[in-house]
Amino acid sequence: MTASVPLAAVIGDPIGHSKSPMLHGFWLRAYQISGYYVPLHVTSGDLEQVLAAMPRMGFVGANVTIPHKETVLDLADIVTDRARAIGAANTLTFHKDGKIEADNTDGYGFLANIQQNAPAFDAKDGPAVILGAGGAAKAVIYALLEAGTPQVRVLNRNLDRAKNLSARFGDRVSVHEVSDLPNLLGDCKLLVNSTSLGMIGQPSLAADLSNLPKTAIVNDIVYTPLETDLLKQARAMGAVAVDGLGMLLHQAAPGFAKWFGKEPAVTDDLRRAVLAK
Repeated sequence: MTASVPLAAVIGDPIGHSKSPMLHGFWLRAYQISGYYVPLHVTSGDLEQVLAAMPRMGFVGANVTIPHKETVLDLADIVTDRARAIGAANTLTFHKDGKIEADNTDGYGFLANIQQNAPAFDAKDGPAVILGAGGAAKAVIYALLEAGTPQVRVLNRNLDRAKNLSARFGDRVSVHEVSDLPNLLGDCKLLVNSTSLGMIGQPSLAADLSNLPKTAIVNDIVYTPLETDLLKQARAMGAVAVDGLGMLLHQAAPGFAKWFGKEPAVTDDLRRAVLAK
């Protein structure tokens, strides 16, 4: 039975680093909604029991982060097409009948971030180049293909892992060595770093962007630091640089709308509040 005050959460192990409570809390306050969003540290061994109990405790939904994003697909009663295609879920909705719906809004958040910061972007205009072949890459590729990108070129150190993406998403996805990057940028409309390279505490991302058109958009999903070396390099060349924070903010919006009944806006005030954490 759903409580009169809706509850939502973010589930992960660890969970202390998550910015989701700050993000959803900002919206709850901004729209004067009586509801709560809390972080829940849940281990893999406890995940199934916790999910089964949450609807009875008044929870209407939850975000899911590492290491549960793939596991929850097997525990959900309903899996959306995009979550199944990506192979992971980040957003759960608890229906009134107790059923759990698993969705993936990462690709939505990625594309909404690009469109907000580069309004002229049209996925149909030309090829995209993706650095990395992990979970974030899957969400990005899915979103771009759905939006009509004619070709997605994936570069990864582990070619077998990248080939799995081609097998998953079809012949519009091609796989390349990292060293091929300069040769793949000439007609590129969008370059995305979906790896953790460049993040605080990680090695820097060394990329030769000399062949990148100035009309291209460069996006780094890393947002710590907000201005990565890749984005600095792109900006210096005259390309449009889009940081990764917006993806985090936009991916949260569909869940919030479902759980709390209000379509939230991603604003500069929201960005400042999340960065201030």
